[in-house]
Amino acid sequence: MARGRGGIWASVSQTAVAKIFVMGLSGVLGIFTSRMIIEHFGSGAYAQYGLLTSLPALLPFADLGIAAVVINAIAGSDEPKRDLQVRRSIVTAFRILTVSGAVIMLVAILITVLDLWPAILGNGLAPDGGSVAAFLCLATFGLVLPMTVGQRILIGVGKTSTQVATQAIAAPAIFLGVWLFVVTGFDGGSFVAVLSYAASGVVAAVCLVLAARSIRPQVWQAMKEVPKLRSAPGVPAFALAWPMVVQMIALPIAMQTDRLLLSHLTTGPELAQYNLATQLFGLVIQTIGAAGLALWPIYAKARSAKRVESPLVPTLWFLGGGLALAVVLAAISPWIAGFVSDGEITLGWPILVSYVVFVALQAAKYPVGMYMTDAKGLQFQVLPILFMVPLNLGLSWVLIPVLGAAGPIVGSAVAVAICQVVPNLWYVQRDLARRRRLATEAEPVDVAR
Repeated sequence: MARGRGGIWASVSQTAVAKIFVMGLSGVLGIFTSRMIIEHFGSGAYAQYGLLTSLPALLPFADLGIAAVVINAIAGSDEPKRDLQVRRSIVTAFRILTVSGAVIMLVAILITVLDLWPAILGNGLAPDGGSVAAFLCLATFGLVLPMTVGQRILIGVGKTSTQVATQAIAAPAIFLGVWLFVVTGFDGGSFVAVLSYAASGVVAAVCLVLAARSIRPQVWQAMKEVPKLRSAPGVPAFALAWPMVVQMIALPIAMQTDRLLLSHLTTGPELAQYNLATQLFGLVIQTIGAAGLALWPIYAKARSAKRVESPLVPTLWFLGGGLALAVVLAAISPWIAGFVSDGEITLGWPILVSYVVFVALQAAKYPVGMYMTDAKGLQFQVLPILFMVPLNLGLSWVLIPVLGAAGPIVGSAVAVAICQVVPNLWYVQRDLARRRRLATEAEPVDVAR
């Protein structure tokens, strides 16, 4: 059954509203959490907090591309509660994520034993307790990873807004944890980042339960079948997984190494400035990303039904919405920064203008990116994203000494425009023309004419 424009925008708007609620709650509590960290543990602890909480952004490839397999299988199914292909996709996801999580935990142990955390994370890591905190963060991430299947399932069944709403649990949990550190007198400035990973685990568990209920009994049956390698085979995942894995390895290197570069190339307040600006504008980017993610099952369902659903109009709306939100945030950011840091951290116009442009470009890429989630679309994105790595790193390396904290943001904006927005729009226009031509050729001919 075709989904009308009203249905598309209802899904997107519901997700956006849920994300705005989460963003508002997370933003307010995040401001007070950051203030508590800076006041009671110092700006150094806050800098390390931002550094360690960014580690998952460097490891989105940890799911080895299985998200595309699960979401496309569920979104393209007419009866996901009884579809054998859906259950086998979930079994495959659990198996892959369990192995991946175990490997991550072993790597965390190895890095800690060899005392490599200072070399990896740079000057932003506290000398006292920083390495232990980094180990606990990464080990918790690996432990939680298999439970994130639930989040993929909720997106696949069109409940992206529900998946987003569960994120409201995280900010209060982190705030409560930091508050307990303060009132109990625990000198845990090095370990506040661990609270973020624990909160993410709670969110993942809640999503898994909700997902299991939404397609009952598929998830529980899949969990029972995980160890039965012969009697319960999985699904071929390579065609969708490999381009996702390549992208998820390349994108973090290109887009999420800014803190590491600042940590290694600067010794002043640049890392703290970047952390605060990223915390603020990250709320807008997350909202746009969540709304964009709601388009994935819509385009997957359209492909399954041989229906042409263009992302070009949504691209214009996302671009305009992202730009407007970023401009408003930039206007009030100096006041927020002054309050959060008690005047210790200032955000100048270069970093604010850079983030406005970056947010607008990030918004523009989401609808076309969600359209390109079939095997051909994912494979097309590989080469531009691989080129994005040296381009972004090179620009950031050159611009940091000139622009400080704004340098890597400018580099990222240029890289997104050249390597994602422009080539993806070119691909989508060609693919839409191809699909429309095939749809026209498939129409029955009226011989009576």
